[in-house]
Amino acid sequence: MDEDVMPELQMAARVAAPMTGVLLICALGAGSAALIPWEDRTTLVLLVMAMTFAALAICLGLLVVVERGLRHLRVQRLARLMEFDTDACFATDLDGGIARANAPALRRFGTDKLTRVIGAHVAQAQLWRQTLASRARHDGAASAELPGTGGGLHVTVQRIGRWDLLWRIRPAAEPAGDGAADLEHVPVALVTFEGDGSLSFANRAAREILQIEPAAAPTLTELFEGLGRPLGEWLAEVLEERVPTASEVLRLRGHASAYVQISLRRLPGPGAPRVLAVLIDATALKTLEAQFNQSQKMQAIGQLAGGVAHDFNNLLTAISGHCDLLLLRHQPNDAEYADLMQIHQNVNRATSLIAQLLAFSRKQTQVLERIDLQEVLADAAHLLNRLIGARVNLDLRHGADLWPVQADRRQLEQVLMNLVVNARDAMPEGGTIRIDTEAVNFATPVPCGNALMPPGDYVAIRVADSGMGIPEDQIDKIFEPFFTTKRVGEGTGLGLSTVYGIVKQTGGFILVNSTPGKGSTFTIFLPRGRDLPAPRAAAPAVSRGRGGTGVILLVEDEAPVRSFAARALRMRGHTVLEADCAEAALALLDDATLRVDLFITDVVMPGMDGPSWVRKALEARPEARTIFVSGYAEDTFPDVQVKIANSTFLPKPFSLTQLTDEVQIRLA
Repeated sequence: MDEDVMPELQMAARVAAPMTGVLLICALGAGSAALIPWEDRTTLVLLVMAMTFAALAICLGLLVVVERGLRHLRVQRLARLMEFDTDACFATDLDGGIARANAPALRRFGTDKLTRVIGAHVAQAQLWRQTLASRARHDGAASAELPGTGGGLHVTVQRIGRWDLLWRIRPAAEPAGDGAADLEHVPVALVTFEGDGSLSFANRAAREILQIEPAAAPTLTELFEGLGRPLGEWLAEVLEERVPTASEVLRLRGHASAYVQISLRRLPGPGAPRVLAVLIDATALKTLEAQFNQSQKMQAIGQLAGGVAHDFNNLLTAISGHCDLLLLRHQPNDAEYADLMQIHQNVNRATSLIAQLLAFSRKQTQVLERIDLQEVLADAAHLLNRLIGARVNLDLRHGADLWPVQADRRQLEQVLMNLVVNARDAMPEGGTIRIDTEAVNFATPVPCGNALMPPGDYVAIRVADSGMGIPEDQIDKIFEPFFTTKRVGEGTGLGLSTVYGIVKQTGGFILVNSTPGKGSTFTIFLPRGRDLPAPRAAAPAVSRGRGGTGVILLVEDEAPVRSFAARALRMRGHTVLEADCAEAALALLDDATLRVDLFITDVVMPGMDGPSWVRKALEARPEARTIFVSGYAEDTFPDVQVKIANSTFLPKPFSLTQLTDEVQIRLA
């Protein structure tokens, strides 16, 4: 029914309600009079009057029923609106009769007449009710703070239609508009800050994140740090609405590893400006981010270390080679011989350092074999005891039924030596180093540092000490090259980085547990060794005579290395053709009359790389053999020897003897 018609129906019903009874009485009276014997005309008139009065009474009664039905529907609609309101709400008529009340109203006030509800808290309740009702009827709505006991009441009244009112009542002491009581148990951390940065409200979820008591009122600056600029400036930007919403990840002050993502927005409304903050615990997110950054940093350092090692290997090859050439022209009793030997020995030391860098970057040449750990540890025990000295004891314990592992025996011994030396240095007053081994099986992936170890069979090697331990702020850096806690001159900082690189290159994982003041435990997990290819046959003994008639094409972009190699090979009687790049080599091979028995080429060069030009050259000269040389590891180019027949690999730095012996084997 149209809302504009309803007020008229309501007014008509209010007038008709008392008239209905009067009309019924008149109808009964006229009907009774008609029963008296009158003239026929008079009887007929009385009967018509009785029927008329009865019809009018019935119509007016129906009007009353319709009006009451409409009012019931309206009250039902109000009830649905009031159901979700947290304030006490009453639907009343103009006289204050309560038609419906919501749950908060029933809890706080009951369902008596509205005058008595208000009168329980406020003096002159009848006057206040009439005044507010009159203003609402005239203006559509009215509100007032009514003084009284317990702080009084805040009352809001709104006209609904022409004859009903909606009252909202709450104690005046409750904060208006902030809903603090309702937000206390919301499962989202909510905080409000005043304009000066002081905390004015924090619900339970926020207090748990901030680790504060309910009565605490710290400032924004006292709670957070790590923005990179004053927090007051950030708060001012939000208050002045220079940014609509601001979100940052900050660290809880006094908690090095606790982070919170905080989003600020100015609260609308009159009065002093305030800011609403939504907090999200970001500690796990920052931990993952730190682990990812650490992984990226280690990878970048590994790439840098591998590149530096490659360049140094070229330099060391040239120095070592020319030193070998000089040694060939001097006898042990010459004055310069001792100096040359000193150069040669220092080159070997530098080669060892470069090998450690390559191990960290996982680009060291490996000779994988099936290894029994008990046998390796037994063989290494004598050397390890000599390394740790008399004040430190070595305790070896083997688990039962150890599986063999797949590793480079020499590198595995290097790993054990580095870990044992590191444990010894952590116990300056002496102690015990314990090495345990055991077979373990993981059915599901297992977190291991920054990596996830896949399920499978592993052999665990634990090296534990009772030394000073590793500080928490340094444990993430211990595998970085050149990072050391030792004094200047006592360590290179490459010991643990070498361990890390070898373990990773072997396909294993390493885990560190350390407690400052109690010691550290390094646990290495090596995959169970499966079927391995047959080991390479030992190279036949090589005669080191000076004969030889092979024609060799030497391709090397580093001039010092090319110069040394060419001189060494010519001294052995070979014919050597030199090229500084792949394109120059192919240009030489354009001469179809030129016979070449052996290619010696660097793998990585500007322009076309070694494997690419060799493949092209072998199309016309399939009988030629190839020696690849590089400062990188052999497994960096896993498909070179598989796809190129009659090829071998010689890692840099190589000596004069190693080069000439390998050439003689290839030409044999």
